[in-house]
Amino acid sequence: MTPIESVNAFFDRGAQLIHLKDEMYAVLKSSYREVQVQVPVRMDDGRLEVFTGYRIQHNGARGPYKGGVRYHPTADLDEVRALASLMTWKTALVDIPFGGAKGGITVDPTGMSPREIQTMTRRFTNAIGHVLGVHRDIPAPDMNTNAQVMAWMMDAYSATHGYSPAAVTGKPLDLGGAAGREAATGRGVVYVLEGAAKHWGLDLTECRVAIQGFGNVGSWVARGLDDLGAKVVAASDRDGGAYRSDGLDITALARLAGNRHSVAEAADVEQISNEELLACDCDILIPAALGDVITEANAPKVRAGIVVEAANHPTTTEADAILVDAGKRVIPDLLANAGGVTGSYFEWTQNIQQFKWKEERFNDELRDVMVRALDATLTFADARQVSMRDAAFAIGIERVARTSKLRGYV
Repeated sequence: MTPIESVNAFFDRGAQLIHLKDEMYAVLKSSYREVQVQVPVRMDDGRLEVFTGYRIQHNGARGPYKGGVRYHPTADLDEVRALASLMTWKTALVDIPFGGAKGGITVDPTGMSPREIQTMTRRFTNAIGHVLGVHRDIPAPDMNTNAQVMAWMMDAYSATHGYSPAAVTGKPLDLGGAAGREAATGRGVVYVLEGAAKHWGLDLTECRVAIQGFGNVGSWVARGLDDLGAKVVAASDRDGGAYRSDGLDITALARLAGNRHSVAEAADVEQISNEELLACDCDILIPAALGDVITEANAPKVRAGIVVEAANHPTTTEADAILVDAGKRVIPDLLANAGGVTGSYFEWTQNIQQFKWKEERFNDELRDVMVRALDATLTFADARQVSMRDAAFAIGIERVARTSKLRGYV
């Protein structure tokens, strides 16, 4: 099953719960606009490389299109379609005034020079610039993109449209970025898990946690859970992982990651693979890296009783069924990692108002949004006796369908 087929399978289950009219399925499952562009780049050694870029605008009924831009070899049309669809339901679930979009370039940026990445970014931005805009479509960082890439995107867009800090989010602070935005996705995961644990009567200080992915999201999740007293026993990145039964030194891991070293290089740890981490002895498993990492093949090996999807679409449809049948509690990506787009919303509004918030306000507002979305999801799931994923999709779909009708789209 392809990524978009998997996402649409989840959509179908949520749509059935709200008795969505048959005529709405085609409208809400398909993309409004799909842009594919050529991105030629003159490399440092003189070669001309031609990459393929995408911007998929799935649904804008509730507001401007919103979604990240990723630079990755798997960022093809099908994957970006799936991620754009997920953004539609995610922004609706947390009830912020955005639609759903996603972008990407099919490229492995590993080893590319800053000049090459900047050239590629500017070419890509210029190629899709006609569908972007402060009130039309606002990109953000995603896999292998960061604040610097967003600065280049903003500058390329501003060259044509005038200084436009609100045209992208996830920017450096000096260019209108928001204090708190960098950590927002990870903090949102922690806020949701903390709230869910209280609802389920769990004490996080007695829980052992494994985190796959120690990039921006995973590292902030680890720091947040460490502060709450949870024991992070395993963590990994693209080069391997580390396991320690009595808990890892999160400060040391963050220092390694900050210096571009693998967490597997940490002292006094057992080195494990990413696949081994998914099956390690823990109470809470947090996939925070790539999509489709929990599959039909390895889902039966997952020992954690709770899976928190900090990554986008880390669990396939088949794997999700296996986890649910095994009695696992899955906090879906629509809810778990929505702190990123919520933080982007805060940054966007500050840019438009030309008024900066203090980081304390940013984090307080983020917690409020995430807790409200969690409460709505748990209430629906408990009342209907369905999974949190089905509840999250149902809530998001119902809100988008209602707005579509009000605006006269259907």
